[in-house]
Amino acid sequence: MPSKKTARVQERRRVRMAPLRTRAKSSVSSARKLIGSSDVEAAEKAVTDAVVALDKAAQKGAIPRKNASRRKSRLMKQLASTKSD
Repeated sequence: MPSKKTARVQERRRVRMAPLRTRAKSSVSSARKLIGSSDVEAAEKAVTDAVVALDKAAQKGAIPRKNASRRKSRLMKQLASTKSD
């Protein structure tokens, strides 16, 4: 059980980081849905938005830097395979 001070700090940090994580997750999932559809232009915009959200979340410490990099790489790879088909 953490100390009272640690619990307070963790709660403040959770409140600060949660919206960043949520925005990153939702933007990645919407980008994946659009990649699955036939609308390539909308998918490109969604992927760009997802990359920005992941970068901001990583920069502020909401998600690990390499985690964001891996997700961006996978998204770009999926988009490229959709474009080539």
